[in-house]
Amino acid sequence: MLTVHHLDNSRSQRILWMLEELSVPYEIQRYQRDAETMLAPASLKKIHPLGKSPVLEDNGLILAESGAIIEYLQEIYDEAGTLKPSAFAERQQYRYWMHYAEGSLMPLLVMKLIFGRLGKPPMPWLIRPIGSAIGQGVQKNYLDKQIYTHLDYLEQHLTTHPYFAGYQFSAADIQMSFPIEAVNARTGLGKYPHINAWLSNVTARPAYQRALETGGPLNILR
Repeated sequence: MLTVHHLDNSRSQRILWMLEELSVPYEIQRYQRDAETMLAPASLKKIHPLGKSPVLEDNGLILAESGAIIEYLQEIYDEAGTLKPSAFAERQQYRYWMHYAEGSLMPLLVMKLIFGRLGKPPMPWLIRPIGSAIGQGVQKNYLDKQIYTHLDYLEQHLTTHPYFAGYQFSAADIQMSFPIEAVNARTGLGKYPHINAWLSNVTARPAYQRALETGGPLNILR
């Protein structure tokens, strides 16, 4: 049976969702973040040297990186091809968004999280005001502008495509879910009606809801 090494509030939620969409049986090995540092526990390094989540075990094969895991699951377990478009143009969109999620959008959100914590523990209290000022300055003058540029781009794309790969829900939507939910949790999506509509649509899917029940509450980038 497949085993998902699942860290709370992490990208591994997407793997649970993918498995639920495919109706593939799996079991979960759970891990909790450190309450102060929000880092994964050292025990994850026993599974994969980087100590990150998600990690998938399948008959002795150990896979890391959410995009690689999702593509593996689609290739091996999606025999009907329901989660990958068949048309050439849509397959190119599928490939693009599978890589864009972690290659372009997510790094900005991780940087925003890091700079947002510069004025907080474990930083020494004497320099927290300086750290906070630096963090706020970087966010306001660089990161927020970049993030809104990306949101404008996503909004434009979704005005003509109900899903990221075209007119059919695919694994690309699962891959894109985490950064978009992260943006929604941190800054909101008030002025982006098409992104909001997409998010409401995909998170209403029964498989998403089952994954959420299994994986636990998703408080992204808290």
